[in-house]
Formats: sequence, C-alpha cells, structure tokens
Amino acid sequence: MTRPTVIDLFAGCGGMTVGFSLEGFDPILAVEQDKFAAATYAANFGEDHVHAGDIADVMNQEIPTADLVIGGPPCQGFSNLGLKRLDDPRNQLWREYMRFITMAKPQVFVIENVDRFSSSPEFHMLLAEVDRGVLKDYEISYGVLNAADYGVSQRRRRTIVIGSRVGKIQLPEPTHARKPSPASGLLPWRTVKDRIHGLPAIPDSTELPDSLTEFFGETMPGMFKGLEIHFRRDPRPISLARYSYVPPGGGRFDVPTDLLPRCWREKPTGTTDVMGRMRWDFPSHTIRTEFFKPEKGSYLHPQWVPGRPRHGEDARWIKGDPMKSVNRVVTHYEASLLQDFPEDYLWVGTKIAIAKQIGNAVPSGLARAIARQVRPAVA
Repeated sequence: MTRPTVIDLFAGCGGMTVGFSLEGFDPILAVEQDKFAAATYAANFGEDHVHAGDIADVMNQEIPTADLVIGGPPCQGFSNLGLKRLDDPRNQLWREYMRFITMAKPQVFVIENVDRFSSSPEFHMLLAEVDRGVLKDYEISYGVLNAADYGVSQRRRRTIVIGSRVGKIQLPEPTHARKPSPASGLLPWRTVKDRIHGLPAIPDSTELPDSLTEFFGETMPGMFKGLEIHFRRDPRPISLARYSYVPPGGGRFDVPTDLLPRCWREKPTGTTDVMGRMRWDFPSHTIRTEFFKPEKGSYLHPQWVPGRPRHGEDARWIKGDPMKSVNRVVTHYEASLLQDFPEDYLWVGTKIAIAKQIGNAVPSGLARAIARQVRPAVA
C-alpha cells in the first residue's frame, strides 16, 4: 500500500512527524527556520526533504502535493490587534501556512497551537477563512486537548484543529484519564515514573560529548543520543539547600523564608509552580524551553525522602535526606522522554538549543493520537 504523504510546517525538531510517521505517514517536506531544530529533524528523518530557512523562501513550484499538511504558525507571527485580513503584513506566517495548503492541496490539514489560541482573534481569522476564504472547501473540528489524556507522561494542553475536505474528522477521544472509572475503558494517566525511573540519579558529566556533525553545509554540535544528553548542572550550595526543602508536588512555599531570594520573599502569592518538584506517581507539568532552570517551573527531580529535623529546629522545615533525595532539575534526556520522544532520538545543537527544541515540541504521543484519527480518511 502507498503511504500517505505529509508536509510538516514550522516542524521544529520533529515531534509531530514522529507521531505521524509511526502511523504510516511519509514525510516529503519539512520547513523549519531554526537551524539546530532543522538539523535534529534531518538527523532523524533525512536531510533531503528539509528546508532549513524562512518558509517564505520556499517557492510555489517547490511545494509538492500532499495528503496532509501539519504544523502551527508561531503565535508571534499573528496580529494582536483584532480581526485582520490575511494580507496584513503582520500575519505573514499565517499567510504562508495558507499558501502551502493552496499549493499542496491536502485532503486534510492539522493545526496545533497554544491552548489559548482557540479563544484568540487569530482563531476567528481561521473560521473566516473556512467560511469564505481559502479553506472554504474544508470542514473543521477543534478543541483543546491534554497530552496526558493520550498516554503522555505530561500535562500539556494544546489547541488542535483538524480540517478536512473528505468528510468531517472529529478530534480523537481520550485513551487515558486521571481517575478512570472501571466502565470507561480508559487507562490511568501515565506517570513521570513510567518514563524516567531507573536513569542514573547523578549523571556522569555536566557537558555534552565533544562531537561535531554537518547539516546543510554547516558544522554543528552533535549528533547526540540517549544518555549523552543526560548531563547535570552544578548548583550553588544555597540552591541545593533550597531544593532540599521541596517535597514532591511542593514548590517555593516549602522553602524557609530566609533561604528565598528577595524577589520571592516580596511576592507572597502567585507563581506557585516555581522551584516545584515533580511527583513519581503523576504526569509532569508542561515541559517548557527553560526546564533546566528550577525558578521557571516544576522541574526538580521527583526523588525525595524526608530527613529528620535537627534538635531545636522548627519541625515545619523537614529537609530531604541528602543521601536519598535527588536535588537537581531533570536533565535534557529526562525532559525529552517526558515529551514522549523515542529513547534513541538523535539531537543536534548546543545545550540551550536542544532544550529549546525539546520545550517547543509537540509530544509525539499526542501527535500519534491525532494521526491515528486522521489516517482512515486519507487511506
């Protein structure tokens, strides 16, 4: 059987393509401006069909017909000034996505974006295009999906739009739930433990291996795989002291006031997930691009064992046992697994570049659920 073809726009490092390729789709074009992300995509799916550059530089004659177009224009490409026409220059990336649909003539397209996209002026622009514009031949389904409901060990909410000119395609039904009833037939949410338990608690290195590779005629760091991106940071003693007070599910409010930086001491409410610790028995919070910074969210390793307070110490402050707790943020490798990338996925770029790729990706388990829903319509 011929495999249906897919074009991935704003492809990043390939999270969406991972899911769709597992369901039998053949990627024939990927467009990504970030050179390191494009190289990571190329390392895993081949360089021959990757355009590493501005989407506007892809000529119409270079756009192949395809069964499916996937991707989501970055939010900063949209106008925030209300309902604007597609020829507004501030909507360039949106116009480019529409151009690709016009030229590729897919049977189906899939747009993914942040959860708030579904209530944005840009979303109403999309509805206008379906009503009377370049998407008038497509019927759409849309909604906000949580990756945890589809077997990903992470709570990550994304707006998904499925457009079809071969019959309306509904969004996929959840396969997992937080507390499924016996009659539901659903599985319980997958946990952090399901993905990262058993990895070395103290990684051997603080750096990536000394390795170089070439993509698109340029030499870049990589390719790295598996434990090669399982490196640690060396926090300052005061940071380790702060981490030691945070239990699973806890955060900055568990740290003694005298250990907090001034900015947190003077902000008694809000930012509840700052310096949070994951739980083994629950999915992680959303993995963002700066997951390696504990001040950015709940990124501390879930392993924590209470210690005994010293004589005279306020019993409210129960430090974690330093011999049994893991007082560090999750590594790049652990973050990639929580984003549902394959264990042997290849990565290209600097430490910061790879973190950005991981945090910006669509979890492949969510992408695969969408692909499974779409596949019968393009068979």
